[in-house]
Amino acid sequence: MIKFISIFIFIAVLFLSTDTRPCAADVSESQKPEVEHLLEFVETSDCIFERNGKKYDGKKASKHIKRKYKYFRDRITTTKEFIEYSGTKSTTSNKEYLIYCADNAPIESRVWLLEELTRYRNKSM
Repeated sequence: MIKFISIFIFIAVLFLSTDTRPCAADVSESQKPEVEHLLEFVETSDCIFERNGKKYDGKKASKHIKRKYKYFRDRITTTKEFIEYSGTKSTTSNKEYLIYCADNAPIESRVWLLEELTRYRNKSM
């Protein structure tokens, strides 16, 4: 019985001390303002966001993007990866998110967010 307990403890210690998860990642400190800007841009936008055939306002869209950002944070190291993982398409249906602004034709959220990122970077220079 003691031999069984010793083996069990050894395996438990080995299992608990072996962390195979990747290190937590996130955008660099210099790019965090860009991510924060994009989240605020989405939240305060008057545009409508279509996700899986349903339409949402900016506040709900921002909340969804924040949830996805939190979920994928360990894979995201740049602002462009933030856009790709969090704000472009459904992970369940693989459908692209669409943005409807005023009377303009809908555009993919990837294009919309990358355009805003470019504007933000140019303004910050």
